[in-house]
Amino acid sequence: MQIKREELELATTKPIEIIDITDRAREAVERSGLREGLLTLVSRHTTACLNINEREERLLEDMETFLKRLAPRDGNYLHNLEPIDGRDNAHSHLLGLFMNTTETIPFADGKLLLGQWQSIFFIELDGPRPKRGVLMQATGI
Repeated sequence: MQIKREELELATTKPIEIIDITDRAREAVERSGLREGLLTLVSRHTTACLNINEREERLLEDMETFLKRLAPRDGNYLHNLEPIDGRDNAHSHLLGLFMNTTETIPFADGKLLLGQWQSIFFIELDGPRPKRGVLMQATGI
C-alpha cells in the first residue's frame, strides 16, 4: 500500500461560497498513480467544510440561501463579543456543526467511484478568504 498526498489551495470571494472541487480531486487520484484505494479530503479550517451533493445551479443557490437562514451572520452570538482573529464569525462555526470537514471516496481503476449526480464541494462559511486549503490523500495500490 502507498500513500500520496497533496494540498489544494483555494481563494474564496463570497461570505458563503460553494466551490466544485470534483475535477481537482479526480486529477489528484490520476497524479497519484494509484489504481485502487481511497481518496480522503480534509478541510484545514473550522469555518470551511466539504460535502458531496448534486451540482445544479439552482440547487446551489438554494443551499447558500438555506445556510444563510440557518445561522444568520447578524445573530446575537457570544463568540462575536471577543473574536480571536477579529472576525465576527460565530455563525460560520455554528454552521460547521452540521457539516463535514472530511470526505472519503473510494476509487477503482484510477477513477473516483462517485454516483452519477455526485460532486465534491468545498463550502466556505466565513469568506472571503485569500487562502484556504484542502488536504487530498490517496491511499491504495
